[in-house]
Amino acid sequence: MSSNWSVVQRLSQAPPTGPTLPPHLNASRFPPLMDWEAPSFTRAAQFRVGATFVLFMFAACSNLALLASVWWGRGRRLSSHLRPLMLSLASADLVMTFVVMPLDAVWNMTVQWYGGDALCRLLCFLKLFAMHASAFVLVVVSLDRQHAILNPLDALSAHRRNRVMLLLAWCLSLLLASPQLVIFRAIRVEAVDFTQCATHGSFSRRWQETVYNMFHFFTLYVVPLLVMSCLLVRAGESYLRRSGTGIIPKARLKTLKMTVVIVLSFVVCWTPYYLLGLWYWFQPAMLRLTPEYVHHGLFVFGNLNTCCDPVIYGFYTPSFRADLAACCRRTRRVSNSRPAGQLRPSGRYFVAPSLI
Repeated sequence: MSSNWSVVQRLSQAPPTGPTLPPHLNASRFPPLMDWEAPSFTRAAQFRVGATFVLFMFAACSNLALLASVWWGRGRRLSSHLRPLMLSLASADLVMTFVVMPLDAVWNMTVQWYGGDALCRLLCFLKLFAMHASAFVLVVVSLDRQHAILNPLDALSAHRRNRVMLLLAWCLSLLLASPQLVIFRAIRVEAVDFTQCATHGSFSRRWQETVYNMFHFFTLYVVPLLVMSCLLVRAGESYLRRSGTGIIPKARLKTLKMTVVIVLSFVVCWTPYYLLGLWYWFQPAMLRLTPEYVHHGLFVFGNLNTCCDPVIYGFYTPSFRADLAACCRRTRRVSNSRPAGQLRPSGRYFVAPSLI
């Protein structure tokens, strides 16, 4: 295969996008590199870059719109315990958008690493920090939604609790991502004049790296999914109990639906990403047997969650929908107010509209 992937980097959260050293070469003890062929920017990688660019544009626009709505628009009138959640969610997704996605695309295009050792460590740290922050903030949102179903009148304690949990989520993200600053480094393969950002030399045994990878697999995927699923089950039980009495407030049902969509989007977006990484880690030979378009396409799924979040919360938040509709109306009025034959400035000159 002309473009090889570092499976270690998939699970230890170096940018999973960069075609790097072959899997057996990215371990801490690897054989000589004399017969190794450097990877290249293949058509499958080009497809991934294009898909990542489209997702980047959508995620940037939608999350910035959500952030603007909560900060300046009608979202300022959200409940005091909801506003910090929306701000944190949009902020975490924007870190994913402006760090992970560009890194994913650029590294696929350059194939090898040109950023130097310091940037290698920093970007690998920021990537894992962004992924943890996004997952942990989703857990906090799910906790808040479950509490809103079980205790809808306890808004005052919800405000304090959410602030504490959000602070804990961001601090844990920083703490769990900090090892990236130590274990990743820029490595130069002299035999083929190839430089890569990898974990080579940081682990003396393969099992140590496996433990590190599995730990982050659990903190990024398994634990958040289990917590959100348990919260959904509790909320569902409460709904079923109340449905027998005929007392089911519409807002509570809406909150339950929102919780279901949160869990489903997390599962759909992240399951292919992590399962494929696990598969390649424990069965590295499959990397050469699987069509390149398959693993490129499945790894793109990890970026979809950043696009889904603003759609989900925008759909269930009337203030965001109202701000978006108002923005569209203003844009339409501005475009319609320009006369058909009005001269348009272009640089230092005025250009008349084309008649063709």
